[in-house]
Amino acid sequence: MWAHLERGSSPVDWCESNYSISPVIAEFVNTVSNVLFFLFPPVLIHLFQEYARFVNPGINVLWVMLMVVGLSSAYFHATLSLVGQLLDELAILWLFMAAFTMFFPKRYFPKFLNGNRKKLTYYSCVFSLVSTGFLVMAPAANAFALMIMALPAIGFLYKELSRSNCPRVYRLGLRCVAVSLLAMFCWVLDRLFCDAWLSIDFPYMHGVWHILIFIASYTAVVLCAYFNVLDERPEQKPQLRYWPRNHFEFGIPYVTVKHPCLKYDMAI
Repeated sequence: MWAHLERGSSPVDWCESNYSISPVIAEFVNTVSNVLFFLFPPVLIHLFQEYARFVNPGINVLWVMLMVVGLSSAYFHATLSLVGQLLDELAILWLFMAAFTMFFPKRYFPKFLNGNRKKLTYYSCVFSLVSTGFLVMAPAANAFALMIMALPAIGFLYKELSRSNCPRVYRLGLRCVAVSLLAMFCWVLDRLFCDAWLSIDFPYMHGVWHILIFIASYTAVVLCAYFNVLDERPEQKPQLRYWPRNHFEFGIPYVTVKHPCLKYDMAI
């Protein structure tokens, strides 16, 4: 077990040269590029106060889990330890499954769930526990497995956008899909074409991936939160807004409700 905590014990090593900038941080750029995971979630918790109060307080769990992902990723890239790698990948898996459980539309529920989100939560937890076991047993393949999981999520988001009649939501959704695909492209470039990036002294595409995937991830949560209210609480009339100025669509998006209701039912 202690050997897995040692620096460099992970079978995964990204393109950035190790200890080239700092003698104590293995991949300096890949480590500090996680900074958005720490800066944005507290702002989002503040912006989603109304949503958390009147719709679903679980939204704050997702913002906290994003911070956990950032912390785990920073630890992994700073040490390149196997424990760091597994913490990073497991944090991503559990964040993905938490969002899936919270926002998956009821119209797609299989019949045996009877429209019960608590049952979906139970089966999602079982799947996550089993997947955790596989991730621990095959750490070299984890990154590719998680990347494959993201593809149907992007497709699903695009399908939901096709149902939207709000131009503002549609534009944000298209940006989210585009940033997601660009992030995945950067991940592949770093993984498969490292020699090319080293030849031009820019082995930092994985750091670019961190920035882009955070933007795509929190934007996807915002959109899913909007669609969730639209599907299950249409009387509350969800509103997509931006901070610091609502008319500036490249600010930080968040969701409010036009007609708040103090009661919510987590079982629905």
